[in-house]
Amino acid sequence: MSVAAEMHARAEAPVPTWDPVGAVPRNYNYAADILDRNLKAGRANKPAYIDPRGTWTYGQLADRVARFAASLRTLGVRREERVLIVLLDTIDWPTAFLGCLKTGAVAVAVNTLMTEDDYRFMLADSRARVLVVSEALYPRFQKIIGQSADLEHVIVSGDNAQGHKRFEDLIEAAMAEAHTAPTVRDDVAYWQYTSGSTGKPKGAVHAHADLRLNNDLYAVPVIDLTENDVCYSVAKLFFAYGLGNSLNFPLSAGACTVLLPDRPTPEGVAALLRQHPVTVFYSVPTFYAAFLASPAAPQRSELKLRCCISAGEALPADVGKRWLDRYGVDVLDGLGSTEMTHIFMSNRMGEVKYGTSGKLLPGYDIKLVDDDGQPVKKGELGELLVRGPTAAIMYWNSREQSRNTFLGEWTRSGDKYTEDEDGYFTYCGRRDDMLKVSGMYVSPFEVEGALMTHPDVLEAAVVAWADGEGLVKPKAFVVLKDQAKTADAGARDAMARMLQDHVKSTLAPYKYPRWIEFRAELPKTATGKIQRFKLRSEAAPR
Repeated sequence: MSVAAEMHARAEAPVPTWDPVGAVPRNYNYAADILDRNLKAGRANKPAYIDPRGTWTYGQLADRVARFAASLRTLGVRREERVLIVLLDTIDWPTAFLGCLKTGAVAVAVNTLMTEDDYRFMLADSRARVLVVSEALYPRFQKIIGQSADLEHVIVSGDNAQGHKRFEDLIEAAMAEAHTAPTVRDDVAYWQYTSGSTGKPKGAVHAHADLRLNNDLYAVPVIDLTENDVCYSVAKLFFAYGLGNSLNFPLSAGACTVLLPDRPTPEGVAALLRQHPVTVFYSVPTFYAAFLASPAAPQRSELKLRCCISAGEALPADVGKRWLDRYGVDVLDGLGSTEMTHIFMSNRMGEVKYGTSGKLLPGYDIKLVDDDGQPVKKGELGELLVRGPTAAIMYWNSREQSRNTFLGEWTRSGDKYTEDEDGYFTYCGRRDDMLKVSGMYVSPFEVEGALMTHPDVLEAAVVAWADGEGLVKPKAFVVLKDQAKTADAGARDAMARMLQDHVKSTLAPYKYPRWIEFRAELPKTATGKIQRFKLRSEAAPR
């Protein structure tokens, strides 16, 4: 978008008639608010978390948070200084995160599946004075701890502290002081690095008010959590989606959350759902598809689900419909981002339109614009810009990318969408994923959705590839449910033709994938997003 177009878009944008930020007091600390709210409601003895170590009440959580905050103060950590949190999902994660916020430090929650080089970058980029790391993840830091110019303290969660401070020892030794940093709602509370689905991660900087506002604008009207709910999220706490699912939303309602430190598999999650009466289930599209295909998946009668949520990528309509048929519960697909804290557009109970990301939530504004920044007509393809009170302040140490994403009040999503007459938005791919075939735009997600309706297909990703004459056509990477069906060249060719014919019978013929490459798996981020930029770089005609 040009500077002139951007200025025009800002001038033409309507002024919101409702300011939800006013609902948050100026003097505000999210950690103190969320914990005090539950204690005042008489939930001190009510379960807040269940992890492999046992059940933790709201009273125990508040005590641990106060003790960890006191430990940070004892270590000399001051307000606004960063603490890098690289923890598996156990009670120690919310303890560390909320403890940082309570004492005024900035929690930098990062992916637990990154490489040593990634962590070296994040330590240097964040200038963290403290690292809080799970014992199982410590080996990835062992060589780089001494290379960080700012790192002074390492706290290890686990039995073996590797010569550093042990998380549980600090908790037990500290006094549960009542001190809360005198933060305001616009003070920086935490960072989250983007998942890297489009390349190098960037640190999105969020304020204390963002979490409360996101709960009020999304979780309350869409999920309607109560203290009787039991929640489980496939997405981990370090993910923006998982932070809302397993911390912000359930704690805001006084609900209970089950934490699983291990990598989620269909078999492991099936066992968890049988063991615990989970009522609200959060997942990502790829996991919903894998779960449905797993022989370990429970029967409907074995589960207590009342609400299922999907985000991270657009949910293929076929996957949502098959989940509804199997379990009798709709999957509420929504659109959110690290930059916007969580979901800002969603389907709702009783109003689900599969194949869409739902409708805009109150408190947010959206516009779809063309390549010149001009609004498109309803039904036309445009890049989605969103405005709302939960937007990140900036990307840390990344002025150019901040300016390209945060356009005044508006945040560029990078997603291409259309809006129908009923106000439902349909995902059509990322800004750099769109294909132009024979002069007409083709959404790779639309082709992927058509492939996913074939009974043999587990996953699919479509990218642009040039044919022998340099013309762009769709190429599909496909994971089959039964990979033995492509055991030899003849079987692969036959399956490819079958899938191509299937797409032609479902969509306009020019949209079918000219090449189909079968894979055992697709490259993904730790949060389950398919890394199409890697497939584009690997693509070669077959």
